[in-house]
Order: sequence, then C-alpha cells, then structure tokens
Amino acid sequence: MTDEKPSNFIRDIIDEELAAGKHSQIVTRFPPEPNGFLHIGHAFAIGVSYGIAQDYKGRFHLRFDDTNPAKEETKYVEAIKEDLKWLGADWGENLFFTSDYFQQLFDWACLLIEEGKAYVDDLTPEQMREYRGSLTEPGKNSPFRDRSAEENLELFKQMANGDFDEGQKVLRAKIDMAHPNMNMRDPVLYRILKAHHHRTGDKWKIYPSYDFAHGQGDAIEGITHSLCSLEFEYHRPLYNWFIENLPVPHTPRQIEFARLNVEYIVTSKRKLLQLVNENHVHGWDDPRMPTVAGLRRRGYTPDAIKEFCERAGVAKRERVNEYALLEYCLRQDLEDKAIRRMAVLDPLKVVIENFPEETEYYEGPNHPADEGRGVRKVPLTREIYIERDDFMEDPPKKFFRLGPGREVRLRYACYITCTDVIKDADGNILELRATFDPESRGGSTPDGRKVKGTIHWVSATDNVEIEARHYEQLFTKADPDDIEEGQTFLDNLNPESETTLRCFGEPELANAQAEEPIQFERKGYYVLDTDSKDGNLVFNRSVGLRDSWGKKQGK
Repeated sequence: MTDEKPSNFIRDIIDEELAAGKHSQIVTRFPPEPNGFLHIGHAFAIGVSYGIAQDYKGRFHLRFDDTNPAKEETKYVEAIKEDLKWLGADWGENLFFTSDYFQQLFDWACLLIEEGKAYVDDLTPEQMREYRGSLTEPGKNSPFRDRSAEENLELFKQMANGDFDEGQKVLRAKIDMAHPNMNMRDPVLYRILKAHHHRTGDKWKIYPSYDFAHGQGDAIEGITHSLCSLEFEYHRPLYNWFIENLPVPHTPRQIEFARLNVEYIVTSKRKLLQLVNENHVHGWDDPRMPTVAGLRRRGYTPDAIKEFCERAGVAKRERVNEYALLEYCLRQDLEDKAIRRMAVLDPLKVVIENFPEETEYYEGPNHPADEGRGVRKVPLTREIYIERDDFMEDPPKKFFRLGPGREVRLRYACYITCTDVIKDADGNILELRATFDPESRGGSTPDGRKVKGTIHWVSATDNVEIEARHYEQLFTKADPDDIEEGQTFLDNLNPESETTLRCFGEPELANAQAEEPIQFERKGYYVLDTDSKDGNLVFNRSVGLRDSWGKKQGK
C-alpha cells in the first residue's frame, strides 16, 4: 500500500476552495440510517469522507439519520459504531443524531409555514402520486395548497400533538409543481408516524423527511462538504433550496460521487434485509454477505478493504468493479500478515511402516519471510494424513507429488516413498503404505539427491479436528439483477455458495485467536469463526491462494 493520496475531483474542489480562503477547516460526515448493517459500499463512502477529513487535518462527524422510528433500532446504532471503529474511522467526540435536532427542525418548519413556503396537505399518498405528474408532464397543485399560514400552522401543531392518524396529513414545501426536477414538486417535509423512537421515546408523533433533515443537520454541525452518492445529485437543488430559505448557521456544499459497485454483490438494503429475513443466509454477519460484519467474519482486514476502495477510486460515473480485485487486495494483505499452519482438507491416510512408534517433532516457521515470528513444533507420527489429490495411482509425467514407487518430501520433515495402495472391494483407495528415509530428517539427505515434490501433511493421531467452511459467491451472475421475466434476484442465488468440510489440522491450530489470519499451507487463507467452541474449531476460508473464482468465470 502507498501513503500517497490519489487526486480526484472532490479533492480538486476542496483545494480550490482552500486556496480562495473559503474554509478555515474541512468538516465531513457520514450519515447512516440505523435500520441495518453497513456494507462494502458504505465502507467506500466512509473512506471518502473520513479520508478527506484526515488528509486535510479536518474534522469527521458520525451522525445517525434516525428519522424513521418504525425501522430503526439501537442494535443497529451499536453495530454501525463497531464497524466504523474496526474500519479505522475515528469521530472522537463528534457523535450526533438527527433526533438531536428535532426541535430545531420543527421550529424551522413552522418558519416556512409562516413565510408561506410550506403547507399541510390532506391528499392521500395515491392522490399525491397522481398530482405529482411525470417526467414529461407537469404536476398540478393540491387543492389544499392555498390554505392560510395561520390554518397551516394550527394543523401542523395538531399533527405534532397526535390529533390525526398516520397518512391523514403531511407537511409539504411550497415550491413548484411544474418544476422539471420531480424532487422540487412540493416535497414532503413531515409525515405522521406514531412509533416509539429509540432515543426520543413517544415525544414526537411527526418525523422529518430525509431531504428536509440532512441538509439542515449538516448546516447545524458546520459541515463544509456533504459528500453523497450519485443518486442524490437530483436532490441537490432541494438541498440548496432549504439552505437558502432557512436561517441556517452555515452553508454546506453537497458533492456527489459514484457508489462502489462490485460484481456478484447486492448492496440494496432492502435486498440484504430480505436475504436475512427469509433465511437465505445465516444473518447480517454471514461470511457470504457484503456487510462489513460479514466481510470481517470471513477474514477480511480493514487494510484490504481500504486498498480495494482506493484502487476502485472516486469517480463521477457509475462503474462495476471486478470481484477478483477485492480478493486480490485481501490476498496481498494476508501474504504478509498470516501465520502458517498445515491442515489436510480431504484426508487420505498414509502408514509409514518403518517409522518409529514414538512421535518426532519438526520445526516449521510461523512465517517463511519473517524469522522474528518464530517457529512452531509439528508432530510426525507413523500414521499421517495427506491431501487425497496429492496422490495419483497412475500419475502423468509432470505430476510431482506422490504415486506408487515415487518419493516426495513431507514439508519440514523427511522423504517418503509410496510402497503400496490399499483399496476396498470397489477399487476405492482406502490408505497408502510408505517408507521413509531416516537420513532425510529435516528435508534433505547426505547424498544430496533432489526430490521435486513437497506436500503438506498432518499426523493422523496427534492433530485437531476442524470444521472448514468454504465460500463462493452468493450469486451465480455478475449482475444479480440480471433476471428473466417472472424472476427475482433470488433466482440467481448460488446453491453452492457454502460448503463444509470435516478435516484435520496440526495441533497448533488449537491456539488460533479471533481474527488472526492463518494460511493453511498450499490451500488458502483462513480465520477462526465465532462459532468455534472448545473441542469444535471452525475456520472460514477467507480467500484461496490463487484467483480460483476468476478462473472459473473464464477471466
């Protein structure tokens, strides 16, 4: 990774404004809704906003947009805070909630009413859609648009007192029902919601819309640059209209950038919630989910995610990033960080007939490129397990692993030669017999002969049994929404996205720590799963040693 920060159009704007003396300090924010878990797209957005605040020695705010109590919970607030901390974002003392500003927003709504810029509307949601018009036809004014300021103010206060049912009335801005931007056609400022709020309890019966709340929240906090994803570009005129028509203490600037899109991934909160609620996955932190919690459980690191986001880059136009790039960034990060251990995932027993009855121990480095990380002791016994695909009964010329009469090196230990193949009545291989060269202890011999093949192994009698969970993409198509008529994105779910193996690892794996990256030598990178208990070790494969998914897709 490099410390040099790439230039982009947002930084160019900030540089110009700083040169013109417009700001004394850059202030950015991340405004999540506490109604779900963060995903990789949010991680990208956090990286943009927090990265700019850091690089310009500014201030970063975390503000929860808690304006919809029907869907929000404290558990999501805590989960989001934990995810941000894990990603490395530090908001310090700058933790805010839109609910902190409910009274101020209410007062400003009353001011708009008094100035004839807002009105209480009695239209039903269906009627509002009908009156709104279309992209090619202007809307038409509500019959309730010309109420007096006094009547509107009284009705609005009655709404706040809970005198009306949900959906019976809303407060709308009075802008222009013929405006070419649909967001400017008298948008809703407040709606009635008689739901318990996780912070304010039952105090409020009305709640502000996101469009009305987030710009004013920015202004109250002194945000200089409100960095949003590209879909908010068409909301910007409304954002600016509120700022211009209210006595806000600061004037933030909204800038939009393209979201992070990745192959084989959905980031729609509605779809992620559907996956969880319909049990297509095992929860928000399922290692197949693109949530920060899921990526973390799978073994992704903050550095790998940050590197991926930086490589994806900040842009003005939507694009889709290859999933292989995400795996590449993780693989590069784990190469340096992961300790090495041996595990056999598809075991085939080998009996070394001339090996002593007692156990011998060999040293294996914890990391081949870093002697300072020490070594561990690996037990070798008369019976061992090797990978089944490390043996072929009739091997081709360029197969350098084990075969009848062939000699290979057991990693860190010695040379063995296969002497016999034991099969069942159906011809299935049950186990192998072998001999070892006592002179080859340590992996070389006095005569200096070379052995082309080196394989990993685990003692069959001195090991730990483990459960290895392997994951492929949750969807079979690069675009999960690539569907035929009558289908949904769920029709593209990959039935083989999760497989479980019962296998064996060297004893040292019993000391694995949470979130400690481990390379199962020659197999891939793994991490201890939270389901692990004493006597039942569970490891998730984070990524293979090579781009197996890219190869499978013909890339």
